[in-house]
Amino acid sequence: MTGVVLAQLSCGLFFLVGLGTGLWKFQAMMANAEGEAPFYVDLCHRAALMYAFACLVLAEFARLSAWGDSVNLIAVAAPVVFFAAAVASYAAHGIMKDTDNQFRRPHQLGAREVHGRSMKTFIYLLAAGEIGGFLVLFAGFVKHLMA
Repeated sequence: MTGVVLAQLSCGLFFLVGLGTGLWKFQAMMANAEGEAPFYVDLCHRAALMYAFACLVLAEFARLSAWGDSVNLIAVAAPVVFFAAAVASYAAHGIMKDTDNQFRRPHQLGAREVHGRSMKTFIYLLAAGEIGGFLVLFAGFVKHLMA
């Protein structure tokens, strides 16, 4: 599998999740007296759609990268894994209705408390994976332009 194919496949999967969570959001809005969906249901829906389009950006930069398939595959996989982790965490909070702010202390995941250090570590890893993966692809694109 190439980075382009992984990004395109991820785009389709995120788009499907976005469409499915849109139905979930609509049902929640219809069941709510104020017509509002829970925060994390709404966020899950919007993030999945946003990440679908972000995957198209990753696909295009992987396609134009001067790097080899294995480098581009890893560079695409890093952000995609963290995109998926974010959507999954939003869905979990939406299902459990445990918070409207996952960064509010104490950090909750259902009935369990998540250690603050774990949250901070995850966010730094997420930033490194998403930004780092794209920087690799962007550098490959720039190298391709210079050739």
